[in-house]
Amino acid sequence: MSVGHTAVTTPRPVVWCEDGVDCGIRGLLDRLGDKWSVLVVVELAQGVRRFRELQRAVPGISQRMLTLTVRRLERDGLVSRTVHPTVPPQVDYELTATGHSLTHLIRAMADWSYDHHDAILDSRRDWDAANPDSEIR
Repeated sequence: MSVGHTAVTTPRPVVWCEDGVDCGIRGLLDRLGDKWSVLVVVELAQGVRRFRELQRAVPGISQRMLTLTVRRLERDGLVSRTVHPTVPPQVDYELTATGHSLTHLIRAMADWSYDHHDAILDSRRDWDAANPDSEIR
């Protein structure tokens, strides 16, 4: 503890929501839990991309869904959008500093899923065999 530092620090709770107040984690989970955002962030971690480059890099994403996804990420401050005054206009997307700070967490989740993939599949098979009438899948 530094000289003059008298405050006691306590760990931040995982969820610090109060009634009716956006606590941050819910919004982040909503954004990163959608089908496309993490894939777009991973692609933009490689560098600046134009819209069509992003669309080609994220198989299955429609033009409309990509537009919504990058706009939501832009709104959250994770992506910046630059429009160049050309005909037709060229638009570049890139991660902001905040967006880049998220990539190590995504990498950690990807590593965890790779390391535990077989165990999860085995567990699902066992559970499904024990619960054949369940609608949970």
